[in-house]
Amino acid sequence: MNNPRPKAKLSRALGIPLTPKCVKYFEARPYPPGVHGRGRKKDSPYKAQLLEKQRLRAQYNIREAQLRLAFDRARKVDGKTGEALIVDLERRLDALVLRAGFARTIYQARQFVVHRHILVNGRRVDRPSYRLRPGDFITVAEKSRAMVPFQTAAQGGYAPAVPAPYLDVRADALLARLERLPLRREIPVVCDEQQVVEFYSR
Repeated sequence: MNNPRPKAKLSRALGIPLTPKCVKYFEARPYPPGVHGRGRKKDSPYKAQLLEKQRLRAQYNIREAQLRLAFDRARKVDGKTGEALIVDLERRLDALVLRAGFARTIYQARQFVVHRHILVNGRRVDRPSYRLRPGDFITVAEKSRAMVPFQTAAQGGYAPAVPAPYLDVRADALLARLERLPLRREIPVVCDEQQVVEFYSR
């Protein structure tokens, strides 16, 4: 996890920096890796759809099967399927740990959840895919609060540049509450979700 280069390479392939450490690598070479990275021809519609799906998976750090399940749920929701898909993914516990500023990256957020440092409504939850509902709150376990990453979080060290308006966060108390479902325009995910819908609807 400490070596940013594999993620930097993935960032270049997807066209987005996936972690703060990847930003400088991405900005230095903002084109796909490989000898033909700068000279690639225009992608086919299928490749464009595939790229958007991969971008979405990478930003939430989820497997293909998990994204497919989320899509199947989104199809059953009234309204735009693509927007429902993003909202569904944004309700994941690891995603909200990240948005709350309790972790620096989605990878770190997942690790915190799996290692049982995170509580939901006062109970330990070790599933990153756990979906929160409006009114649920996230806290850091008492014994985990002395850890350096959580001390940094409590001081606002991981706070996002633009706070998530659907979260009520008290960084000093390591407490965050999901106030309401997010709107698509509020979710800081780079993705043309309609392309993902078209990929799965083929």
